[in-house]
Amino acid sequence: FAVPRRTLIGEGDGEMEDEDLIPREDMVVTVTHGGYVKRVALNAYRTQHRGGKGRSGVAMKEDDAVVGVFSASTHTPVLFFATNGKAYKLKTWRLPLGNPQSRGKAFVNLLPIEPGDSIMNVLPLPEDEAEWGNLDIMFATRSGDVRRNKLSDFATVNRAGKIAMKLEDNDRMVGVALCTADDDVMLTTALGRAIRFKADDVRVFKGRDSTGVRGVRLQAGDEVISMAVLARVDATPEERAAYVKHSNAMRKALAGADAEDETTAVEADDEAVADAVLSVERIAELGAAEQLILTVTETGFGKRSSAYEYRRTGRGGQGLTAHGLGGRAGTRLAAAFPVQEGDDLLMVTSGGQMIRTPMDQVRIVSRSSQGVTIFKTAAGEKVVSVERLPDSGGSDDDLIEGEGGEIEGGEGEA
Repeated sequence: FAVPRRTLIGEGDGEMEDEDLIPREDMVVTVTHGGYVKRVALNAYRTQHRGGKGRSGVAMKEDDAVVGVFSASTHTPVLFFATNGKAYKLKTWRLPLGNPQSRGKAFVNLLPIEPGDSIMNVLPLPEDEAEWGNLDIMFATRSGDVRRNKLSDFATVNRAGKIAMKLEDNDRMVGVALCTADDDVMLTTALGRAIRFKADDVRVFKGRDSTGVRGVRLQAGDEVISMAVLARVDATPEERAAYVKHSNAMRKALAGADAEDETTAVEADDEAVADAVLSVERIAELGAAEQLILTVTETGFGKRSSAYEYRRTGRGGQGLTAHGLGGRAGTRLAAAFPVQEGDDLLMVTSGGQMIRTPMDQVRIVSRSSQGVTIFKTAAGEKVVSVERLPDSGGSDDDLIEGEGGEIEGGEGEA
């Protein structure tokens, strides 16, 4: 050509990765009891007026249900923890993209999970890694050990996963949660004991190749079934006892003639405190900060109790009574975790039976009570799984049944 080329083609100064081409969008990530996961664009869920019926949520197998929902950006990192102590990490945009009615993709087809293991917890993380230095991550095992690491230890996780916590033979991880030094940690055991201690009672470990320290001293035949991180409320033992007494009286008054008489024996580990008088403002303040702990036995008995009844003690003790066992209530707990009003409860038995019930049908009683029958199990049958279904704002049927839909990238089988 007569005119020389005016465009210069040269080597770029920086490298471009796949993530740089992913637009930043808000997503809703859904995890099911059967081990399926998917992401759906937030704008696929249109806003409806209060009191609406909602829309069909997820098409899933008959024995499956949604157990986890959270919103995240396409660039939000998510940690997946397996029962064998391994951690896996993916950005949200790498999760299978679906529509509100699709089932999702099985974890076994998404992550290199070892045979016999399963994903027991999913944690979305702050997108800004500069915030990770202010957060810790707490682990708990079936044998009663706990360990606390900085979240920044998991800034880099390769495709094959990373050992999050070293486990002894025949041990497995039962709980993982983000926390700060200002939180409390509660461990609950199968024989109905619970211990609550400060998160900073567990030192921050520098490495990941240790088994941690003792969180609870277990009796023969006992094991830890759950770990929960609770907000620490600045209240004296007298204030906590006075609030629990007041709230129980209010609930009984509201129930009126339908209230059942509750006879609760005084336990040896109950805290002896003096009476306290609370102002209306203080009652409202404690009520706003109150958390409720659900406990369910293997025979289907369950109850909710105020977290104020679980006093804080030192790490490594045997704990307090978390649930009155014996008789029809059985001899072992199946689950224990914090719940909120509006949640539903999903229970599965060893015989494959499943029940879903509103959380407000589970009575709020003292921690040493046996509770009420939630699930009538058959002879030789026991509750093996209990899940909290977060309040979705729609109708009950919308979360269980929906129109079928395929998911991008194919559908995996568990």
